[in-house]
Amino acid sequence: MLTASIVVCATKHNPTMFTHKDIEYRTIFVVNCLEKRNLRVSNGELLLEEVNDIGSKTLTKLPFQKILALFVIGHISVTTPLIEKCKKFNIALVVMKPSLRPVFFWADAAGANYLLRRKQYEMSKNDISIAKILVANKIANQLTLLKNTRMSDELTTIAKFRCTRALDAIDAILDYDRLMGLEGIVSKSFFAAYFQNNNWTVRRPRIKSDALNATLDIGYTILFNYIESFVRMFGFDIYAGVYHRLWFKRKSLVCDLMEPFRCIIDNTVRSAFNRKQCTDKDFVVNKGEWRLRTEKNKDYCRLFFDVLIRYKGDVFKYIQAYYRCFMRGATVADYPKFLI
Repeated sequence: MLTASIVVCATKHNPTMFTHKDIEYRTIFVVNCLEKRNLRVSNGELLLEEVNDIGSKTLTKLPFQKILALFVIGHISVTTPLIEKCKKFNIALVVMKPSLRPVFFWADAAGANYLLRRKQYEMSKNDISIAKILVANKIANQLTLLKNTRMSDELTTIAKFRCTRALDAIDAILDYDRLMGLEGIVSKSFFAAYFQNNNWTVRRPRIKSDALNATLDIGYTILFNYIESFVRMFGFDIYAGVYHRLWFKRKSLVCDLMEPFRCIIDNTVRSAFNRKQCTDKDFVVNKGEWRLRTEKNKDYCRLFFDVLIRYKGDVFKYIQAYYRCFMRGATVADYPKFLI
């Protein structure tokens, strides 16, 4: 099944991936190969085929000239003709597991974007101007989610107040530790209010102390993998962040750029638990750690896959705008915002 594509205007601001004269409109295609599907190059086109016991049936044909990036979810064989076509037409090719974890990424031009990486390395670790934009964007979306609940209890009122106060105060913050502290206080209040009807205790990342925390971890992990795939398209050093500091093997820039989009996962998880789409029964507890039952893996991956695919245009345009602002040294006011 081929999901809807998005149209992207090529501009001179992204020399690594677009040439204005050669390409006016190109699209991102997301191909679902979770079922028995096959990708094949034939007569200069990319064919998506459905495979069964009788043979194969062509589901759709994609002209390579129209493809900006090809996201394949599932298990396929990456053939030499496919890579040759991607190289010829400068197409980013991303193969992801059903959990949206990238297992193969190929982009011929993006890796050569040394000017971008040099700018990343030259940025002072004490410069938190971009970090404040990311944190403010995250808090603004948390405030929106709280308002959308239409609840007026004490926890929600306090959480909305702290979000508003934080947004007013963030511009004046000059210290990195203070910025982190502000984000932590707001997030603690947000989670307590937003998930109060779902037996919320406290946020414990990666500890999997209960079903709700474990589900949030699953969603955030899938979001992280999805964001990474887009960030790689532009040639960023994904380990050089602007908010999350350098740490061994931590993809700090991906951690940074997923912050404004965490609200998508928060909203999805709350809705799923309210509808009983996710329950405690989906997990087994081993030595105090909640683990998703194997037979439920597909359902949970599908839950987050379906919602994130709907936002693929927003994610791409956000990271594209971020790239352009970073490259030209734009003022913080020009940096993009994702508002849910």
